[in-house]
Amino acid sequence: MKAVIDTSSLLALVRYYMPFDKDNRLKNLIKGKVENKEIIVLDKVQEESKYVTQGLIIRTLNFLKLEKNIVKTTDLLPYPRFFNIVDEQLCNKKIKKLKNLNGTEYEQQKRQYLVTADGKLILYCLKEKNQNTLLNEKPILVSEETGTDNDNKLFKKLPECCRILEIEHCSLPTLIEKHFKLNLSEYFK
Repeated sequence: MKAVIDTSSLLALVRYYMPFDKDNRLKNLIKGKVENKEIIVLDKVQEESKYVTQGLIIRTLNFLKLEKNIVKTTDLLPYPRFFNIVDEQLCNKKIKKLKNLNGTEYEQQKRQYLVTADGKLILYCLKEKNQNTLLNEKPILVSEETGTDNDNKLFKKLPECCRILEIEHCSLPTLIEKHFKLNLSEYFK
């Protein structure tokens, strides 16, 4: 199993787990899973993490500074069918109509979305899901986002995108407790 983690989950890890981590045991466990590519951190997530709460994620999880722990997405490009998926399924049509975007404005925002961490997370999971169907090793996208539309963004949130595209997803506590089968109380002071 590969867990592909987003910035919100890394922030939750740093804010809500690391302050109680006994002797850096949980941090070292996460570091090992990142190094072994059981937890995938995309370059766009790393980049985004540098700017969230003044770089708190990167300062706390300093192993994310190492390029060997980061998966590059420069060759991860949207394919023609994916553009249609974005237009027809991932675009929040109510917001598009509300913003009264013309074709050019919409295409520009779509292009920007596709190079964000969210866009790359979805592309990466779809690629892995399609490549590993015979091995039955599907990626899990880890996000603390909820599917509720409450931010008037043009594109749907990660949990909703995962539901639409049949990408397995979960929250950080579910990943740790159910998938990694860890009892968190053992790691906390």
